[in-house]
Amino acid sequence: MFYEPDKRDPRLRQDPFKAIVAPRPIGWITSMNLKGQVNLAPYSFFNGINSRPNLVMFAGEGLKDSVSFIEETGEFVCNLATWALREAMNATSAPLPRGVNEMERAGLEPAPSRLVKPPRVKASPCALECKRIKIVTLGDIGGKPVDCHVVFGQVVGVHIDDRFLVDGRLDTAAMKPIARCGYDQYAVVEKVFSMVRPTA
Repeated sequence: MFYEPDKRDPRLRQDPFKAIVAPRPIGWITSMNLKGQVNLAPYSFFNGINSRPNLVMFAGEGLKDSVSFIEETGEFVCNLATWALREAMNATSAPLPRGVNEMERAGLEPAPSRLVKPPRVKASPCALECKRIKIVTLGDIGGKPVDCHVVFGQVVGVHIDDRFLVDGRLDTAAMKPIARCGYDQYAVVEKVFSMVRPTA
């Protein structure tokens, strides 16, 4: 089939866009405002975008607390969401009033960061301490504003649980990271395979 996203197609019960762009890593973002209030929220429009330096991005549909807190303080933490933490991660996605600490509400213990003020999720096997580069509010191809805000950050510190280091390499499958698929579906990484990039 073929369809145009801006036109309703009766053959589709729900928009399949997120099921096509899948699986998507989850940026489980800790942020803090100038009052010291902590926010923890998962974002499936998240990824690493550069390796030297380490750069990440996440996008929010709507001006949510994470974006506005980072706009205030310029700092955030990306916590790895895993199979063991799936229920807690989901609990932090609830739309709560501004200022409510999702980490506390989900029963998660915070751990101090080294180089930024927002805490990290102690139970998460990896966390990236980040400083904001810029926040971009997007528009569509016609120039019409879209309520989509993209946060770009540079990783300034990395926390790794030593249990998942094997011969100096991080064992991704052992951590069982989860990813977002379409609708209410998720995926878990439990198995990986290797392919060597060909030479010219």
